[in-house]
Amino acid sequence: MAFELTIFIFGGIIIESKEMNKMFLKDKMHYDKDQTGIITEEMVKKVNRIFKKKQRSVPAKPSPDRKERIKIIGDVRYHRKFFSAHLENKRDIIVWLPPSYKEDSKRNYPVLYMQDGQNIMDPKTSYVGLDWRVDETLTKLIGQKKIQEIIVVGIYNTKERLEEYSDTEKGRGYIKFIIKELKPFIDSGYRTLTSRENTAIMGSSMGGFISFLITWNHPEVFSKAGCMSSAFYYHDDKAIKMVKDYSGPKKNIKIYLDHGEDGLLRGQKMFCALTKKGYIIGTDIDYYYAPGAEHNEKAWADRLERPLLFFFKK
Repeated sequence: MAFELTIFIFGGIIIESKEMNKMFLKDKMHYDKDQTGIITEEMVKKVNRIFKKKQRSVPAKPSPDRKERIKIIGDVRYHRKFFSAHLENKRDIIVWLPPSYKEDSKRNYPVLYMQDGQNIMDPKTSYVGLDWRVDETLTKLIGQKKIQEIIVVGIYNTKERLEEYSDTEKGRGYIKFIIKELKPFIDSGYRTLTSRENTAIMGSSMGGFISFLITWNHPEVFSKAGCMSSAFYYHDDKAIKMVKDYSGPKKNIKIYLDHGEDGLLRGQKMFCALTKKGYIIGTDIDYYYAPGAEHNEKAWADRLERPLLFFFKK
């Protein structure tokens, strides 16, 4: 049995298609080749068992280039076990504050919400000690006066990541959680610029997929979506079809798209679909192909500057 998907991403762990093929064939699980990206509950449970085994066998440790710095750079606040009434679950939230936040008490800041928050800036919580280096990259760009100072809100994922990051009932609940619960909490507790023009969201893989869906469907709340190595294949290319089938006025949003060798076909399809709807590269869309780049935190960290400059350049 041959699978169309080249990789599967669950909770930040990558399993190549050949491993998935071997696993599914062994257990005689059925996968419909005409339903690309549809994964049954039984398959998810099987994969979760493998993940737990992999996590036990692969200890988290900092990468060689991070031995000198295993603490987060800058001022961070944690909101542990943040409860969502829409999802009926809890998760941690990490908030990174810009350099001038303490000193300039009258200043308000744009906000970037990020999926998989445990992976974005803390090597101790990120997958095998590799994080996106959001804290380092922002500190550098702000210090060089290349971008505005911003607040970053990292939303930790849960064991229901796959469902929450997709166009399912749980995924729609996750969107409500961000818009109706998390954003009001952040806006009331921090000095934010609350308008849509100053609110962005970003993620990778399924995190990029849900970030696109949130922005496309709620441009009144979010004006910018960073979609890195996004899983646009999911639900039978639903996000791409959504753009192609859209016949209304052009949405006033900015979209950043990228990928390495992963997602090459779907990434280009999405870029083409958006340009046909009037989005102009360099103005309201940016598209980047990183030859040879893998599907992991290190690769996303290496090209993080690009979407930050596209969204928040001075």
